[in-house]
Amino acid sequence: MPEWTVAHLKAKVDTGARTSSLHAFGLEWFDRDGNPWVRFEIHPWQRSTADAVIAEAAVVATRDIRSSSGDVEHRPVVNTSIVVAGRTVTAEVTLTRRDAMGFRMLIGREALRRRFLVDPGMSYRGGRPDKSIRRRNRGDGAATPATAAASRPSRSVKGSP
Repeated sequence: MPEWTVAHLKAKVDTGARTSSLHAFGLEWFDRDGNPWVRFEIHPWQRSTADAVIAEAAVVATRDIRSSSGDVEHRPVVNTSIVVAGRTVTAEVTLTRRDAMGFRMLIGREALRRRFLVDPGMSYRGGRPDKSIRRRNRGDGAATPATAAASRPSRSVKGSP
């Protein structure tokens, strides 16, 4: 998420979700020039507050989102760019707490639409991060911003233009 200087974040493609979703800590609403905005923290590493980033974004909508357990949550929606398999795309992202989930972000089908072909039988088609980054995400290794940036995938998803 280049706009928020997040070089690496464990995400999962979820074609069952229309909108992408990001785990946001400490979500605060505020007004800027009479428009609703949100401020929140992004914790790029699982089970860690290391390298936390404070982000702000204009709220473009609010939506009632039904979770896989059937619960409905009212969430703010923001626009941001994300890098998927080396390609930058603009995505609508809902902000929520995903404490119990294994991924900090879900990439929904609208962010992928007309850009990627999803093969549900494959994993890491856009490239797998270096081992040091994977360890850092599990909480048992060290990574620097330079190694995080170097871990960005450079290959395209199979079947993408």
